[in-house]
Amino acid sequence: MNGRHLMLPDPHLGRSVHVWAFGHFGPPVVIFPSAAGFAHEWQAQGMIEALAPLIQRGALKLYCPESNVAAAWTRRDEPADARMQHHRRYEQFVLSTLLPFIREDCGGWSAPVGAAGCSLGAMYAALFALKFPEHFDRALCMSGRYLATAFTDGELSTDIYFNSPLHFVPGLSGAALSRVQQQTHLTLVCGQGKWEEGCIEETVALAALCQRKQIPHTRDIWGKDVTHNWTWWKRQAQLHLGRWAQR
Repeated sequence: MNGRHLMLPDPHLGRSVHVWAFGHFGPPVVIFPSAAGFAHEWQAQGMIEALAPLIQRGALKLYCPESNVAAAWTRRDEPADARMQHHRRYEQFVLSTLLPFIREDCGGWSAPVGAAGCSLGAMYAALFALKFPEHFDRALCMSGRYLATAFTDGELSTDIYFNSPLHFVPGLSGAALSRVQQQTHLTLVCGQGKWEEGCIEETVALAALCQRKQIPHTRDIWGKDVTHNWTWWKRQAQLHLGRWAQR
């Protein structure tokens, strides 16, 4: 289905950022791309077509920004602290540029929005929900990685710690924990088939942490035939975003 291609100027990243928007009405959801980082990824991989019935009937409105995932996580030609600076700048783009645009584009939408992603996009969705629950009240995380040290060769600094759910969630307590408990919900989905190594273990671990910390969540582990690919992510997104649309 057709979407709108937007270029949002952002002072934090120092450039205009590609965003694709799909839908005319409905609760907005930010879609974070996988390791490719492309704004058009969900459209190119058939995810938008798979979700077209929900989008066309106004049950969801999707916003797909590009990300700087390579600079922050997957490319390792800079020190980890410099890479975390890239990630902080992307966070500021999402909070200070993308979200205000979405609220205006949705006619003054004032409620929190959703987040979703698969693979590394799932890590982004989880991070934004856990760190900024007043802005993201739900996250659909498919086949995610939640231990950031997997991308920093084991290095753990303060910045890495607070961008690694399996590191910082155990330490949540008091008002910081209540803020998450009261304002957001994580849906953690993963298959057990090929190429889910690391993802399945970390999904189960994060779900167990959410259970222990009484953070609202859904744990949805699929079978051993379910692999780390778009065929299955389409089915998972149809199921869980369809449930969101029924809320």
